[in-house]
Amino acid sequence: MILKTLAGVVALGAALWFSTPSNNAPVNGADGIERVVPTERVGTGIGDTAPEIALSNPKGKTMKLSELKGSLVLIDFWASWCGPCRRENPNVVNAYKKYQKAKFKNADGFEVFSVSLDSDVGRWESAIKQDDLSWKWHVSDLKRWQSEAAGLYGVNSIPMSFLVDENGVIVAKNLRGFELHRKIDEHVASF
Repeated sequence: MILKTLAGVVALGAALWFSTPSNNAPVNGADGIERVVPTERVGTGIGDTAPEIALSNPKGKTMKLSELKGSLVLIDFWASWCGPCRRENPNVVNAYKKYQKAKFKNADGFEVFSVSLDSDVGRWESAIKQDDLSWKWHVSDLKRWQSEAAGLYGVNSIPMSFLVDENGVIVAKNLRGFELHRKIDEHVASF
């Protein structure tokens, strides 16, 4: 009986393994030879390409995460009504000021892409000003926990952050305090 169960588990595992789509795609080269090349995997895990976020800023202008490709980007999910977020904001501000003009190994610069889970544009703008969030990349759909971006990124608590490299690949998640600086330092060429 145990042997039959074990054989069933192995067969099921093999079926799942071989039925799971690979992260590769066949491509015909100029010479006509088919080759397998990796395709990008969009997701929210480390090593995945970060999903696109295209939301409005407080003035109604659409801003896209993809506009920052080439830079090291901190995607920061927060809200004006979130106490832990507001307490973490000085650390994010310090990181922005510290790395804004740093030279990176591969990235053109450092940016913060703030995604607010607010529902009131006035409170959101007020918190941006009060906390000195001086970067220009602030977006929201004003849907609080029903935010499309929060759903896309699996955000169920805030603050939550994703560090994205110059190619749009997630290299770290949920960075706070000194850990944020330590992780960005890994990408700095020199100060």
